[in-house]
Amino acid sequence: MKLKLAALTLAIFATSGVFAQANDTLAKVKASGIITMGVRDSSGALSYTLGEGKYAGFHNEVCNKIIASLEKTVGRKVEVKSQLVTSQNRIPLIQNGTVDIECGSTTNNATRQKDVAFLNTVYMEQVRIAVKAKSNITGIAQLNGKSVVTTTGTTSVQLLRKHERATGIDFKEVFGKDHADSFLLLESDRADAFVMDASILIGNIVNSKSPADFRIVGEPLSLEPIGIMIRKDDPAFKKLGNDVIAELVKSGEIAKLYDKWFVAPIPPKNISVNMPATVETKAAWASLNDKPAEEFVKK
Repeated sequence: MKLKLAALTLAIFATSGVFAQANDTLAKVKASGIITMGVRDSSGALSYTLGEGKYAGFHNEVCNKIIASLEKTVGRKVEVKSQLVTSQNRIPLIQNGTVDIECGSTTNNATRQKDVAFLNTVYMEQVRIAVKAKSNITGIAQLNGKSVVTTTGTTSVQLLRKHERATGIDFKEVFGKDHADSFLLLESDRADAFVMDASILIGNIVNSKSPADFRIVGEPLSLEPIGIMIRKDDPAFKKLGNDVIAELVKSGEIAKLYDKWFVAPIPPKNISVNMPATVETKAAWASLNDKPAEEFVKK
């Protein structure tokens, strides 16, 4: 009986150690020499694919700078693996340890903060409506009786339904499996409007076959902090990430990185998304924080 109890105790301690390391990214990376970065394939200039397993974007580059600092901290060269994530699986993959840092286009909100942690915000987003230029849709009022697409696992259409100007508006909700699929539904006239983050809408429009066929209409539906996700209860990694972000802001490099991805022409088509930093994004740099989206709702 004593032997069985001792064995059980050792098993519990061993299991506890595994779980402890799973939530300690620095220890995990130091032991394995590997870090897995969650990336998106069509999240505008924040994170997108270049093809052949290569990814780029503003958040991708910020994450790579965090990983460079992580290498110095753990004292070894680290292999960076890119894991494509979707709106549906990004949070579970962070929680179960498959992905260590998610560098896409995830809104930091109170509900998600129960499951994951966010680094300090360096990008503030507006949710907007994209339509075909030939349509008569100029805002929320013209969506009555129309099909509105959004990406599964995102919050955009919920925001649209809650908007004060959406009272009495009845539209059909259609879902794309990812942002590229949602845009295809709009492009192929299977949806009348695509509601999503402005950077994602514009990124898909400028890379489409005929950008002039689309336009962004109506007022912004919301202002949201878009954050880099990590696991909860990992203070050492969160501090490291936030220290890197603070240094990027202090040195002025964050503004240069922003212009590199949102103002200058970007690969693969060398087209600019032409989105200078907003007042809200600059305010986020000036006062770094990880406040959820609910903190930015008009009172």
